[in-house]
Amino acid sequence: MKTVFIPYNQAYKDRILDILDKMSLRGFTLWDTVQGRGSKIGEPHYGNHAWPTLNSAILTVIPDEKVDDLLLKLHELDRLTEQQGLHAYVWNVEKMI
Repeated sequence: MKTVFIPYNQAYKDRILDILDKMSLRGFTLWDTVQGRGSKIGEPHYGNHAWPTLNSAILTVIPDEKVDDLLLKLHELDRLTEQQGLHAYVWNVEKMI
């Protein structure tokens, strides 16, 4: 099993949930409002008057064999509007209950 952490511009929410649904990836935790900024060219997402946009984030634990397909679909979405901001980070699940 792998953990996939997906921070993204809130504008992507419905499209990301649709990807998870179509891949039958049911379980996740979603934080509706998170703040941050891209490490390279991304604008800050602070939810204030100067930087009004915000991010959201999803954490999901999925089978190893679905990771590459999920990352491919997320990358395709990100390439459509790179300035919006979308990332995905993967790490091993050591144990779970």
